Amino acid sequence: MRKKKYAGMIAGAVIAAMTASMLGGCAVRSSDTASAAASSAASGTASAAASATAASAGTSSDASGNAASASSGTDSSATSGELTVYTALEDDQVQQYLASFYKEYPDIKLNVVRDSTGTIVAKAIAEKDSPVADVFWGTSASVMLQLDKYNLIKGYSPEGIDRILDKFKDTKNADAKWVGNDAYETAFLVNTDVCKADGLDVPTSFADLLKDEYKGQIVMPDPTSSGTGTLTVNGILQIMGDTKGWDYLTKLNDNIMSYTTSGSKPAKMAAAGECAIGISFGYRCAELLQEGNPVQVVFPSEGCGWDVEANCLVNKSTISPAAYTFLDWAISDEAMAEYATEYGIIGTGAVKNVPEGYSADPMSNLCDLDIEKAAEDRDSILAKFTPFLAGKEASS
Repeated sequence: MRKKKYAGMIAGAVIAAMTASMLGGCAVRSSDTASAAASSAASGTASAAASATAASAGTSSDASGNAASASSGTDSSATSGELTVYTALEDDQVQQYLASFYKEYPDIKLNVVRDSTGTIVAKAIAEKDSPVADVFWGTSASVMLQLDKYNLIKGYSPEGIDRILDKFKDTKNADAKWVGNDAYETAFLVNTDVCKADGLDVPTSFADLLKDEYKGQIVMPDPTSSGTGTLTVNGILQIMGDTKGWDYLTKLNDNIMSYTTSGSKPAKMAAAGECAIGISFGYRCAELLQEGNPVQVVFPSEGCGWDVEANCLVNKSTISPAAYTFLDWAISDEAMAEYATEYGIIGTGAVKNVPEGYSADPMSNLCDLDIEKAAEDRDSILAKFTPFLAGKEASS
């Protein structure tokens, strides 16, 4: 059992059992999320939603209300309790990754609330006066950092943080406000059958996507709801600069068929032949290639926008010792081994055996990116991007 850094940090606290409300299956744009979150919180279905969410993620759905005692931050109190975890990880990833957590901590119950990045962050902000989540796990750092504006992040440097590369963690605070599990990057999934049938070349760059031949052939995630959409736009703006970047996005919009609220959806549509090109992220594109679909994964030659699937501790009046346990586990060797089965880059660097579909040196694909700047500029970027969505919004 790893020795917990937080021993003695919390004494005499009683942790009330948590229940989590789950948002609807389809994400909504960020402009709608506050009201959606408030409606969800007031719906009176919190226990049922928590049970459904936990069951789908392989977690405990016990919402009996039994309180767990957190006596003094000892090992015994750190290995039991109940937490509400907000995450933007894919459903299948949640199940896979948590298997190692439950093996080590069978007496910690997790209520997992999963949704798209923008939606899950907006939900937490709507709940700011009485936070429900105990931790965020696997959520885009540049979006998750919006919580800091509302004093919703409490700094904590998990055990093993020294192993995490500086670009994948907060280095500006003594107690890190975010720590990354893995990096995910913009990738295009190109359906080679569609390209052949329509006489299209396979694009190799962002610049290629502006060609007239791709008009109506491209699907992209909506950055106002999707972390993948956000990291793609951030990458374009930081690669090209503000003026040229917005000029590029304006021209790209002319070729876009639709924007989806899910970062995975464009890749899935390309794999199914519903479009020629899906702008998505490396993991999902590689997975669809591995499944045998007639597709090619492309990492744009100018460099890829990227973000870190990161974790943070939610600032609450009473913090469960089990929250520290979870955050320690989230960057442990066991957890990193799970992330490495699907990503080319984890918090400690490029993986040894890069999954099929990734570049041989995935770190070289990443553009120069200032995550803190991306977080600071997010509201203004989304406000400027929103007009592009008119008439091109997809429901999922």
